[in-house]
Amino acid sequence: MAATGVAAIREDCEICRARMRPFALRGGGELARCERCGHLLRDLDEAPGAHRDLAYGGEPTLDRIRLDLTYRAMRRAAPGGTPRSVFEVGYGSGSMLRRFLDGGASIAGADPDQLRIDVDPRVVAQGRLSGGAVEDVPRDGADPVDLVYGIHVLEHVVDPVATLAVAFELVRPGGTVQFFTPAGDSDGVRLYGAAWWMLEDPTHVRFFTADSLARAATDAGFVDVEVRRPVLDSLTTDAASAVRRWRPASRPRGVLASRGVIATGLASAPLVLAARAVRPGLRPTLHLIARRPA
Repeated sequence: MAATGVAAIREDCEICRARMRPFALRGGGELARCERCGHLLRDLDEAPGAHRDLAYGGEPTLDRIRLDLTYRAMRRAAPGGTPRSVFEVGYGSGSMLRRFLDGGASIAGADPDQLRIDVDPRVVAQGRLSGGAVEDVPRDGADPVDLVYGIHVLEHVVDPVATLAVAFELVRPGGTVQFFTPAGDSDGVRLYGAAWWMLEDPTHVRFFTADSLARAATDAGFVDVEVRRPVLDSLTTDAASAVRRWRPASRPRGVLASRGVIATGLASAPLVLAARAVRPGLRPTLHLIARRPA
C-alpha cells in the first residue's frame, strides 16, 4: 500500500492485524478497509468529503430525544434494569450521566472535552469525573462499576483496543459494557459515499463493522458479546446525508444546523423506520453489549 492519503495511517488493521487496502468512496476520496473484518480507518489530514469545524454538530432537541432512546436501550440491555453504578467514556455535557444519577446510580466518567460544552452542574458535584482520555483515568482505589458505556465515542479515541481494555478493568466481574458507534458496514457508506453524514465530524478516526467490534470486545476479554443495530438511533442520518450529497455546500456548523434539514429528517422518520425494519443494513449505528466474566 502506498504511503499517501489514508494509507499513511497504518498498513495493518488495528483490530485483527490483517492488511488494510484502499476503499474508494462514491463522490471522491477514500478510506482504508481491512480485508478480513472490514474495519475502516480514516486519515483526518486528507478526510474525504466536506466536514464541519467542530466535533459537535447536533441539535439540542434531537440530542435529548436520542439520549432518552439510548438510555432506555441501555437499561433494557443491562441485567436487572437500571445499574447501581456507571462509568461513561466520553460524557460530554453529562446529560446521560444525569439520567443515571436521577435513577439512583452512582456515576463516574472520563472526557477529553472534545465537544467544548458545559457539563451538568449536578453531575460535576456528585460524579467522580476525570478530564482527559479514559486510558489516563486513575484506577487505584476506585470501586468497579456495574456498567461501563460510551455513546459514539469509540470512533474518536486514540486507541480503541486500549479503551476496551480499560473498560474491562473498570467494570466489575459479571458487569456489562455497552458502546454505540457508527456502523462502517451500513448501507449508508455505499449509498452516500463521501457525503455520508458520519464523515462530517472532523474527529471520526474509524468506523467499526459488526465483525471488527465483536472481535475487539472478545480480544479484550469480554464474553456474551452481542452487536445489535438499533432501529431508532440517528434517525436524521439519511436526510443529512442526502442533503450533503445533492446540495453540497460549506457548512462550518454542520448540516444539522439547518432547520430545514431537521424538519426534513423528522418528516421522513416514518419512512426511514419502515425501511430500516425491512433492511437492517440501513441502520447507521452498532450497539455493543458484552459482559466481563464473573
